Amino acid sequence: MTATLGRVILYSPKMDDMVAFYTRHFGFSVKPGQGDDRLVELVAPEGGAVILLHPASQGQKQGQVQAKLVFDVPDVPAFCDRAAQDGLRFGPLHRADGYCFANAKDPSGNAIQVSSRAFAKG
Repeated sequence: MTATLGRVILYSPKMDDMVAFYTRHFGFSVKPGQGDDRLVELVAPEGGAVILLHPASQGQKQGQVQAKLVFDVPDVPAFCDRAAQDGLRFGPLHRADGYCFANAKDPSGNAIQVSSRAFAKG
């Protein structure tokens, strides 16, 4: 039996900023609410893992790198250029074994990355 990554939960005290960030820069859309559920479900336009945003409790420290969201893009430099024009700045481009990646943070300090690894030949 195998398991497929279906969703990632991110805890944040900045729910509105997080929704705006992931919809604006990565094309996610908000799935309509499920009654009293405090979670906000963000769905990717091309499928893949769902991001669930959960309100953070007072004691949760934000921005610790315990997880990193990696977004597969075929052309990392082009994506980073387009993102910069829209206000999202990535760090330097890194190249390794036929692919490229760059890192940034979301409004709650969670680590994010764009990577062409999924498209690398080999």
